[in-house]
Amino acid sequence: MAYSQPFPLAAPQAPKVQASSYGPDLSVRLMCPECIDPNPNIAEEFGSGDLVCRKCGLVLGDRIVDTRSEWRTFANDEGDDPSRVGAASDPLMKGREQLDTVVSFRNGGSGMARELQRAASRAQSSRAERNFLTAFRDISSWCDQFSLPKTVSDIAKQLYKRSDEERLLRGKPLDAVIAVCIFIACRQAHVPRTFQEIYNLTGVSKKTFGQCYRALEQAFNLTAGASAATSTPSPSAGPENMLARYCNHLDLPPNVQFICSDIIVQARKHGIADGRSPVSIAGGAIFFTCNLLGKVKSLQDISAVAGVSEKTIKLVYQLYYNDKEKLVKKEWIENGKADLARLPFEALR
Repeated sequence: MAYSQPFPLAAPQAPKVQASSYGPDLSVRLMCPECIDPNPNIAEEFGSGDLVCRKCGLVLGDRIVDTRSEWRTFANDEGDDPSRVGAASDPLMKGREQLDTVVSFRNGGSGMARELQRAASRAQSSRAERNFLTAFRDISSWCDQFSLPKTVSDIAKQLYKRSDEERLLRGKPLDAVIAVCIFIACRQAHVPRTFQEIYNLTGVSKKTFGQCYRALEQAFNLTAGASAATSTPSPSAGPENMLARYCNHLDLPPNVQFICSDIIVQARKHGIADGRSPVSIAGGAIFFTCNLLGKVKSLQDISAVAGVSEKTIKLVYQLYYNDKEKLVKKEWIENGKADLARLPFEALR
């Protein structure tokens, strides 16, 4: 099938030298159909991606690909580096090779894939370097699985880098170190996650998790809300900060979360349920508020979401029930939102 030319071709120019010496002129030149000049002046406008005749301005072609070398720098503060290879540089990886080569498993029937993989692995970097890159990839992957923001991932990577450079957790399993870094990063970024949530999702044993956490906490003098570089204390992530996730999982309306948060604050002012873990207080407060507002949820559902036993939830509920007049505001009862008669006494048993 013959394809038509978008514009005619110019006739070859007469050779300036004898054809017997160099042969005929075989070059093909484009010719403008308006000018019909055997010596066309056609130029590529790389700014617009057009092929334009210089004499009459006719556009002979568009979407021309710029094949010239690109000498622009896309770095922020790294000088005039024209490199465009790979992704954006990571400041946490400064001083380390951020590019790697992956050899495909397909060998095309030659049987060389395994040998090439071994050679590439030996030539790329040391074992410590590979472990460092693997840890960073695992931190990003786990944070994505937990639906954690990028801030948590960056803080966890910074914590891991410091612990690796100072050899604070030498000999500990890599999964345990990563899990502890993510847990501490959640506290620093005010994205509360409990011990049980982290080590259940990561598969790390509770004993190993606790040992790694205590080691990092003592080494960095970390407190809840402190940054990864400083140890400035700030208010701890209380049970009211966990209510949003728990109420969403239980499919409760927004007013339940707001009233439950007020009840927790009032209980803290009166010293009710002091000493209990934040998770236990959050579970007991949700059970108390749901019954108070007539949005009943079973103990089994709340226990599954909060990750605490039903007995623990009952203990917190009993403390709240005994001082219910101090926790429930009068306007809630006057507006018909709350009713103390809805609170079940049999739940205390």
